[in-house]
Amino acid sequence: MVGVELVPESDGNGKKLSILLLADDCNPEWPSLPIVGYKYAMALGREARVVVATHVRNRENIEKAAPSGVEFVFLDNERVASPIYKIATWLRGGSEVAWSTNMIMQYLPYLAFEREVWKHFRKDLRAGAFDLVHRITPMTPTLPSYIAGKLPVPFVIGPLNGNLPWPREFRAEQKRERERLRVLRNFARHLPFARKTFSRAALVLAGFEHTMRELRPLAPGRVVNFPEIGYDPTIFHARRAAPAFGGQGPRRFLFAGRLVPYKLPDVAVLAFAGAPELAGHSLHIVGDGPEMPRLREIVASHGLQDVVHFEGRRSQDELATMMRGFDGFVFPSIRELGAGVVIEAMACGMTCFVADYGAPGHLAGRGRGVTVPIRDHAGYVTQFRQALAGAVADPAGAAERAVAGQAYAEGLYPWARKAHETMAYYRDLLAGRPVRDRGDYD
Repeated sequence: MVGVELVPESDGNGKKLSILLLADDCNPEWPSLPIVGYKYAMALGREARVVVATHVRNRENIEKAAPSGVEFVFLDNERVASPIYKIATWLRGGSEVAWSTNMIMQYLPYLAFEREVWKHFRKDLRAGAFDLVHRITPMTPTLPSYIAGKLPVPFVIGPLNGNLPWPREFRAEQKRERERLRVLRNFARHLPFARKTFSRAALVLAGFEHTMRELRPLAPGRVVNFPEIGYDPTIFHARRAAPAFGGQGPRRFLFAGRLVPYKLPDVAVLAFAGAPELAGHSLHIVGDGPEMPRLREIVASHGLQDVVHFEGRRSQDELATMMRGFDGFVFPSIRELGAGVVIEAMACGMTCFVADYGAPGHLAGRGRGVTVPIRDHAGYVTQFRQALAGAVADPAGAAERAVAGQAYAEGLYPWARKAHETMAYYRDLLAGRPVRDRGDYD
């Protein structure tokens, strides 16, 4: 589908479909979920008439980007969101860890956001101004919808992602992530509006089996496999000076992500410690976070100053350029729900070395990368060291995996392809056809 001009969808009478998107998180300059929401919305806007209801905090960056083809409506729930955000930040000890605490604290602010959506759009919805409503962010299944039970048109929710347990081998990292409140997660389905969110959803887009397993009983026959991740091929592409693991080396490996406990950047660093089979090769770390001081201590104590290089935070453009100059993407994260960075690395022609768990294991499986079994911490380091050493010893095999990963990313994950696939599901819904998983992301 890449490079193919796609014709906007219509209702069969030549009229473009009108879609109201709910995207509380939608920002072209903020990483992770906000930029995913923005890119997805813009891609859908090239397929249909799209109005995006988003939070006022996104106004400045969206207006700076001056997007065309999509209308944005900025809604303000700060009277609720601002004080709760301050409390949540205090409880979390910042904004980098304790994700479950953050989700719990988002319950009331998010309901307030959707209440503002309903107040603003209810007359238009009742008048038939939109063919359907699609909530694209937030992507957690634990935040219910205020308006799902009120709509006179079909309600679509997702892509949703969640329900990936912590590996039992890494309880220490769970503690350092301050994830003690995760035990309350199952209570979310009993909160007000939770049941109606899924009973009234005409379609639930869900990322990967760990999420689908939770949602199938809540929306029987209406859950399809549709990962939330995608990439912009104008930024992430494989027009490289040399293919991954081509030539004689030395090999350059890259880790990119927030430096937080669950991403285990220390495993990537320690894989190079006392490893003569990796001598002469290097690891570059892009990102920052609370684990940085600990990583620097590990580098100093093992004498890895000439091996491990800290590159700091980088923009998407800068990261993509780096990816095209490196051989392997090393990503030991053990609780990765979506792992969009893995698809970006694949699109840039890198060989990915990831945990055989969660989204990364799915993405890099079937020969599209190298999946590393989870062990206890020491064993996990050993497994990654062996995987990297194996690629150094067999560059042709590693290069084959890079080619397979690139083809997989290019075939399914460009935003234009994701939007076109979404429109196919819309078309089935509006034609009254039963929900059918198209099977592309299995």
